[in-house]
Amino acid sequence: MNRLYRVNDMERNLRIARFRPLDVLVVGGTGAGKSSTINAMFEREVAKVGRSYEPETMNIESTELNDCIRFWDSPGLGDGMENDRRHSKALVDLLYKKYQMEGNRYGWIDTVLVILDGSGRDMGTTYRLLNEIIVPNFQVDRILVAINQADMTMKGRHWNEYTNGPDSVLLNLLMEKSVSVRRRLEEASGIQVPQPVFYSAERGYNVCKLLDMIIDNMPTERRKLVS
Repeated sequence: MNRLYRVNDMERNLRIARFRPLDVLVVGGTGAGKSSTINAMFEREVAKVGRSYEPETMNIESTELNDCIRFWDSPGLGDGMENDRRHSKALVDLLYKKYQMEGNRYGWIDTVLVILDGSGRDMGTTYRLLNEIIVPNFQVDRILVAINQADMTMKGRHWNEYTNGPDSVLLNLLMEKSVSVRRRLEEASGIQVPQPVFYSAERGYNVCKLLDMIIDNMPTERRKLVS
């Protein structure tokens, strides 16, 4: 069960960092699969998933996977100028949500997880999200990127239904895409992120790899607010 996945590792990391739980803000464009990703990690429906062109998540909501980690689901950008303006403000407000301890102020959100739609090539919304909202208001070494919808990268072709995974052709393409995304993000936003994980929330493929990336890159101290 994902609820208990590597919980001892998380406990150890949190003792070093001296805070709990780890608060992870999940962001991305509309349709990238943020809510589906959270549901896949929880192995049950805890976040509403949009099945049409209308996004389901309109507010930022949080859910704890266990005592160690809490995920914040957010509305996607790319849903119209007015909605984007409102959602952007809500994201920035959350990034500056704070708590006080020992006379110091710390940010509530510890890690930002950016979800990309692996079935497409356009990263314009992701660049805007990073350049205008996340990077100016958050430490770049706490940003993680993951590529969802790995099964649809080639429009469903080269996906093995029996093994619930990509064949060699699709796997090679996904590995190349991960490298390309990392390079393009550095060129467009000036940030260096850990190698993005590719997965399919819909099919439950590589979800543990996604959790591994989050756990392996847990901060070792509380987050100071960006001034």
